Amino acid sequence: MKISFLWLVILFILLTTYTPRFNFMLNFNLNIQEIQLENNSVVDMDDVKQKLNYLYDENLFFLNTSRIKESLKDINFIQSYAVKKIYPNKIKLSIVEKKPIAILLNKKEKYYISDKGDLINYKKIKIYQDLPTVFGGNDNFFVLYDNLENIKFPIESIKSFYFFESGRWDIVMYDDKIIKLPIKNYLISIKNFMDSKENNNLNNYKTFDYRIKNQLILK
Repeated sequence: MKISFLWLVILFILLTTYTPRFNFMLNFNLNIQEIQLENNSVVDMDDVKQKLNYLYDENLFFLNTSRIKESLKDINFIQSYAVKKIYPNKIKLSIVEKKPIAILLNKKEKYYISDKGDLINYKKIKIYQDLPTVFGGNDNFFVLYDNLENIKFPIESIKSFYFFESGRWDIVMYDDKIIKLPIKNYLISIKNFMDSKENNNLNNYKTFDYRIKNQLILK
């Protein structure tokens, strides 16, 4: 089939004047220029940006999330996070922070204990200033705390926990009442103390000593 001379001219014109546009992405700037954080109340934005400073001017499309994980592992308050790419040049980190439940004093060291049992480097934070203080027993405390939660003990009324080398605990309440627990089966003693709060005749006692089996010594 012969192609007319006119169609050849038209085809020639189209081929010589068409400019391909498939390379527009190559000229589009995908280098990271902004890092955003959300859901962070304790984790400092400047600390995160300093750790991720190397990301600026890296290509968003080829973002290495495993390297981000390595960079942020030293920020103790980060439990987990999700990275979202926002084209053309932003990333957003949605932070899940660790939740402290107590302040641990172990010899000269001071930490927060998280609700997962992790130790978090201590720094003064207003919203956590009223947490109970734990003196020693960092390897045993989380089990005790979990048991207290399970029996719905009013943990917010606890001022401090004291651990003894024998393996037992004293619990000091904000009203200055002291619960001296036995080494074994201490939940029975704690439940007894909870019941005693309903007994007005016991309100004037400050020490509830359960260390001797099947006995309660009041002082």
